[in-house]
Amino acid sequence: MSGWAIWGGALGLYVLFRLWYDNWRGPLTKAEIEAFIEQVHGKYTGGNESGVLRSFLEADDGKEFVMLNLVKIEEGMVTDPATGQPIAGRAAMRRYSDPFVRRLIANGGHPGMVGRKVGPYVDAWNVEGDPGWSIFGLMRYRSRRDLIRMVADPRFAEHHAYKALGIPVTFSFPTQRELSVYMGPRVWVALVLALVAALTQLALG
Repeated sequence: MSGWAIWGGALGLYVLFRLWYDNWRGPLTKAEIEAFIEQVHGKYTGGNESGVLRSFLEADDGKEFVMLNLVKIEEGMVTDPATGQPIAGRAAMRRYSDPFVRRLIANGGHPGMVGRKVGPYVDAWNVEGDPGWSIFGLMRYRSRRDLIRMVADPRFAEHHAYKALGIPVTFSFPTQRELSVYMGPRVWVALVLALVAALTQLALG
């Protein structure tokens, strides 16, 4: 196998990765937003405000974003809505979060960082008291279109009841990165493919 074939294959794989990882369709259209709002109207309960969500969607710039999630996990037992049997709150949370993460990855997103809380607030003012956060998560979305596609998916509704049971308190808002010392997948995937191509060329040379 020639070097051209090896490096051409690596380049082809990277192009396929970018076709999946990046949003190539631009911002949401008004028709897409209206269809989504109508589709999910009254479907989900809780502290979600449709006006806030609409404003976020209408301001779509077509770029990726990262959702910051603060989560309090239910540490006691809850009743499984499907079986009526008691299950641990953490188990209920996983019945929502595991399918959610798989669907996020299928739509070009992925967890950026997840961590557990190891202490109380050390710097806070003019905010409500700590409700007992358990974990935080940074979830990367390829686009706002992917967000509404996931929320509108009937499979999302199937697992939403477990979210409410396993996560009694949550707080989320979208962000866009301005500074980071961590390499994103666009960089490390390229480096891994280059390393594999170089090793392959050495082994066959």
